[in-house]
Parts: sequence; structure tokens; C-alpha cells
Amino acid sequence: MTIAPDETGRSSFAVDGSGAVEGTWVRACSIDDLIVGRGVAVLGPRGEQAALFRLLAAETDREAAPGRSRLYAIGNIDPFGRAAVLSRGLTGDRAGEPTVASPLGKQVFALRTGVCLDDESVSVPSYGVRVVERTVEVFFPA
Repeated sequence: MTIAPDETGRSSFAVDGSGAVEGTWVRACSIDDLIVGRGVAVLGPRGEQAALFRLLAAETDREAAPGRSRLYAIGNIDPFGRAAVLSRGLTGDRAGEPTVASPLGKQVFALRTGVCLDDESVSVPSYGVRVVERTVEVFFPA
């Protein structure tokens, strides 16, 4: 992950070295306010919504340690039911992949990528997440 703030306060963000994406980091909440296994909705600068989750690190995770957790953010709008409900979904995993199941149609989405595991032709956006001085921030592309 690469983060490069510019003089305007905007940042560029790149995960895989394929090029930086312009956007804005939005403060969501304190990491201590997130309940493990539960989601919260985060409003982006242009009205877009993200579903933010804190999950315990899987035992297969190379950084797994007692009490260690991971943060994920995907789009909050269920593409099947067209409602902002993914942050209220049930978290779990499918073959080691962290997931959330929509509370509407029960379709399962991968938290790392936003891809629907029940219909891989459907996906929701996936957002970058970071913690700065115990405050969780979500990256919304411009």
C-alpha cells in the first residue's frame, strides 16, 4: 500500500503498484468503538457509502496473534436489493475468505475484494482502510 498526500490534503493510494488513485481519507471512528464481527456505515465525501468491519485475524493469517484484528471496507449498497444494508450483514468466512452476508437476500460478499461469492459477475466497491492514532479512516477514490 502506498499513500502520498499532496499539498491540498488529498491523497493518492495504490495497493499493487499499478498506479495511484486520487481520493480522500475519511475519518470513520475510533478503533475502540468498532465491535468485532459487526459493521458500521461510513459516509464518503460525495455521498457514497462504505460498510466498515472489524474481524478477528484468521489463524491462517501471517499476522495472527491473540486479540489481533483486521479492518475491511466494501460498498454498503446491496446490488441485489438496492438498499444500504451490507453494514448490517452477518460476518463469517468461506474457505478462509472473510465475508459478509447481505441481510436481504443472504448473498455473500468477500470483504477483501467486494466480489459476490454466490454470483461472481456482481461486486461492490472495495475501499482502503488505515488506522491513524487509533482513528479508523476509509479511502474514497475521487
